[in-house]
Order: sequence, then structure tokens, then C-alpha cells
Amino acid sequence: MTLKHSALALLVALLWGLNFVVIDEGLDGVPPLLFVALRFILVAVPAIFFVKPPQIGWRNVVAIGFFMSFGQFALLYLALHLGMPAGLASLVLQTQVILTVMVAAGLLGERPSGRQLIGVIVGTLGLGVVIVGHSIVAPWVPLVITVGAALSWAIGNVLSRRAKAASGLSLVVWSALVVPLPSAALAVLLDGPDVVWLALTHLSGFAILSTLYTAVAASLIGYGIWNSLMARYPTSAVVPFTLLVPVIGIAAAWLVQGEVPTVTEILGGAVMLTGLATAVISTGNRRRLLEVPRSGAGAEPQRLDPVGDKVDDSLR
Repeated sequence: MTLKHSALALLVALLWGLNFVVIDEGLDGVPPLLFVALRFILVAVPAIFFVKPPQIGWRNVVAIGFFMSFGQFALLYLALHLGMPAGLASLVLQTQVILTVMVAAGLLGERPSGRQLIGVIVGTLGLGVVIVGHSIVAPWVPLVITVGAALSWAIGNVLSRRAKAASGLSLVVWSALVVPLPSAALAVLLDGPDVVWLALTHLSGFAILSTLYTAVAASLIGYGIWNSLMARYPTSAVVPFTLLVPVIGIAAAWLVQGEVPTVTEILGGAVMLTGLATAVISTGNRRRLLEVPRSGAGAEPQRLDPVGDKVDDSLR
């Protein structure tokens, strides 16, 4: 990657790492599912009036929006509302890397490499240490809900890869339309219409700023840059930057909220990040390219990088 694009990837990691503390602080006095609805209204509007719909069919848009946006963030916001520490949430959510490999194997038939399998095993062991360490000092339900958010994100990743949208920003904007109605409806059902109305009419200044940050900085700018990098470079060159997200998230939670992880959580997190790194970081010039036949007799083979995405020779 060029220096400019590496800097952009670092910017995305910073935006996403800070996102957890911003969400957690903004949830004060706002039902979590209502907060999700407000975020994705701003992601979709007014952008849908300027961004063309992705040409992947509405079923794919709805499915990706349901898992990658609604499922992931409804569960994440709920976990934070129930007491999940923001810094730890930034770490646990990165299990989506491991889960994406597993879901891709099940839904797309992509066979993980030996290195990926080792990474999955090590990462899972690290997650187990984190869960055990956290459950000793705090309720484990929010942590399990956060893992559910990571699983929803992983399913959305695989559905997005299968759909192959030409524009990542278009997919982010239009799939956001899936989120507000079910999120708002669940907020009314679970919290009651009076609580929802009171929250809407008494939004704090920080809740408004938090919503703007998550919608504009984390979603539109963050995912817009990220998807453009993913379209330009092999996944193995871009995805490792997400390993910085929990580092930034934990540091931000420590500085802003005084959140200090336990020794067990630090140990488990280090093991988990080692597993993630093993699963996604390329071996550089020795990257192994796999050949798989295209559909049709006598067609040219496709070449895949170790994490299963097509390699564009023009980018090498």
C-alpha cells in the first residue's frame, strides 16, 4: 500500500476505535435501539438522494443491511447499554475476523488455509480466556451479546462478498434503510412509547454529537474509505489495520472512562489478537496464490489470495 493509503487505513482504525466510547457516552438517557435508528437515519438521509443504489438486487441489500448494520449494531448498542465496557467491546467485536473465516467456509465453501485455521484456533482460545476473566468480575451476558454482534457482522461480510457490489459506499447508504424501522419498532415495544418519546424530545447535546459522529465519521467516512481500499488492494493488505481498532478502543476507554482491563482480559486479548494476526496478515512476497477454475469449460483460472478474495494483477 502507498503511504497515503496506509495513512487513510490508520485514520479508519482511529475513527472506529474511538467509536465505542462515543457510543457508550451517547447512550446515557437514550434507549439503545432508538439510538441505532437515529444513527442509520443519518447514514441514509440525505445520502440516498446523491448515491445510486447498488446493482446487486434488493434481496441482497436487505440481507446485508439486516446482518451487517441492524444485527451488528443493535446487539452492540444493547450490550453497551447492559454494561459491556467500551474498550473490551472494541476487542471482542474483532472476533468477526475469525467468524468470517468460519461462516465463509460454511456458506461459500471457501476452505481456510492452514495458517487461517491456526489463527482461528488461537483466536478462539484467547476469546475463551477473555470470557472467563470477564465473567469473574462482571456479568457475562453483555459479553455474549457482543459476540453475537460479531457473528452478525461476519455473516454480513460473507453476504457482501458474495453480492460483489461495485460501490461500497452505495451499499452502506442503501442498506442503512433496512435499520431504522425495525430498530424504532423494537425500541417502542421494549422500552415503551412514553420512554421513546421522552428520549426524542430531550436528546442531550452529547447524544446528538454522538449520533453525528457514528453516522458521518464512523459509517460514511470510515466505511467509505475502507471499502475503497478493499476494492484497490488485496484483503490481506488492508484487514490487518483493524487489529489497531481494539488497541485504540481500549486506550480511549482508559483515558475517557477510566476503564482498566483485568490481567486475565489483557492476556486473553493478547492471545486473541495474535490469532487474528495469524489469520489475516499476509506472508508478504511469499503469498500463496490458489488456482480455482472459473465456471465453464476451458476458462482461465482465477487466482485467490490467502484470505479468499480475488487478486487484481493490475494492483500489484
